[in-house]
Amino acid sequence: MKIVIIGGTGLIGSQVVNILKDKHEVIAASPNTGVNTLTGEGLEDALKNASVVIDVSNSPSFDDEPVMNFFKTSNQNLLPAEKKAGVQHHIALSVVGTDKLQESGYFRAKQVQENLIKESGVPFTIVHATQFFEFAGGIVATSTSEGKVKLSDAFIQPIASADVAAFIAKIATEQPVNKILEIGGPERFQIDEWIKQYILSTKKSLEVETDVNAPYSGAILQKTTLTPENPVYLGTTEYMTWIAKPENQR
Repeated sequence: MKIVIIGGTGLIGSQVVNILKDKHEVIAASPNTGVNTLTGEGLEDALKNASVVIDVSNSPSFDDEPVMNFFKTSNQNLLPAEKKAGVQHHIALSVVGTDKLQESGYFRAKQVQENLIKESGVPFTIVHATQFFEFAGGIVATSTSEGKVKLSDAFIQPIASADVAAFIAKIATEQPVNKILEIGGPERFQIDEWIKQYILSTKKSLEVETDVNAPYSGAILQKTTLTPENPVYLGTTEYMTWIAKPENQR
């Protein structure tokens, strides 16, 4: 079976490639391998005889206008090309709580992506994942002001990217469900407490300040916005086991 992975050289994509490559013909499609969904370059050749397309690509910019352009244009190029090529299953990685975070330009763009998929006529599975363990450093960077990391005490249920990749690789060999599947990590934290664990483990000199109105990606969080309501899979990797590994303490 031929499987094309859009964003196949990134964090999730490269892991999915490694899982599937021994049993299937796998194409890691990204601009640096000659496939660009924004311009359409290389799409027709990459999709020829493909049964499954996995889209784990992400916008290089999270600013409102470029992120909307990325997800809208990419999918307007990719999905019709898939339909023309006879692709039987489109799998897209999205985010738990997307529909609840529409104050955020990023999540408005993800909602447009999901709507385009549902309207495309290509059989699909959309995977809503919680935040990856690897995102903790980015959350710190975007939430720091005047020397303090200002965060909500809303709940979060982060997941190891390896567990996300394993789930996506599994459903790539299954039939499309034409709906959203939610996945998350095995543990639920308050986001401020999770980041405190990250700061302690990585020995950073930062103080976390809890603020119920602290925005996340431009949106105010309700208590369970970032946690799955009906998860079909919970990862097996616990956060403290993961962060204890030296390669994860960045």
